[in-house]
Amino acid sequence: MQIFHFNNGDPPRRLASDAVLPETGIIWADFLRNEADGWECWAEPLVGVPLEPQHVSDSMNPYHPSFFDGTSEYDMLVFQGLGPQEEPFPLETRTAAFFMFRRVLITIRAEDNVSFHIVQQRINEGRMKSPETVLGLAHSVLDTMVDRYLKVREPMEQRFSLLQDELLDPDNRMSDWRALLRGRRVAREMETLAESQLEALDSWRRNSFLDCSPHEEVKIKDLVEHVNRVLNHASGQERDIEAAVQLHFAIVTGRNNRIMQFLTVLSAIFFPLTLITGIYGMNFDNMPELHWKYGYFMVLGVIFVVGFILLYIFKKRRYL
Repeated sequence: MQIFHFNNGDPPRRLASDAVLPETGIIWADFLRNEADGWECWAEPLVGVPLEPQHVSDSMNPYHPSFFDGTSEYDMLVFQGLGPQEEPFPLETRTAAFFMFRRVLITIRAEDNVSFHIVQQRINEGRMKSPETVLGLAHSVLDTMVDRYLKVREPMEQRFSLLQDELLDPDNRMSDWRALLRGRRVAREMETLAESQLEALDSWRRNSFLDCSPHEEVKIKDLVEHVNRVLNHASGQERDIEAAVQLHFAIVTGRNNRIMQFLTVLSAIFFPLTLITGIYGMNFDNMPELHWKYGYFMVLGVIFVVGFILLYIFKKRRYL
């Protein structure tokens, strides 16, 4: 557990876990989920509020989707952020729970939740101003979590562009369909994550028991707008992949149709020629042309003329 104290614009300072907590300012108690069993026993005497058992259970669930639930004495916000990897393939998430009281913020999160490390590093280096409210402090962490989603848009777009170029390249037959399906699944997961985040943030904004100043209202709207950008990007990438797949199959179908058309025209050209050769290949005794010294050349001439005429007709009608 780490405890930070923010007081009246003074530089934030870290407190020992067994220190007496100040009676003024804002307290942030950050718990690691694998070490947080029974955290509510520490928190309830501090905040003077009994915690809902279901909320405590939800905070210990590492796979809980983004969700908001509030009471008349505190807000609980569960928010899914990205995992420790900067690449979205595969897409990993880390769930963090925020319990917001009047002057105390309690968070329960995974040890490798990068967003919390970034915020705490800013605090330790003195690069973060002391927030005036618990809501402002929670916003600082949430904003960092959402910004990491924004940063993975570029590598995601580059990966999808390569897959689409490979899919539509006429000289390269697409073979790694699993990579394409994995990419589409990542886009769908990102879209689902953003949708649940938007629902949680909207519910938090409308139902929070905390007093939200106009400045904080703007910050939350800005947070929502950033999540919307992630949602729109994921939706756009998914649509692009589906359009590329449909275009790929349309190209394959067109190519197959051209091949079948070419074979059909060749069959139509050689069918009468085959008929002629078949007639003169019959073994009848009474076939005068067989005894004519120019018969062979006549048949070759007929075959050549018929083939040339058919070829000219099909060329003129652009079947070849």
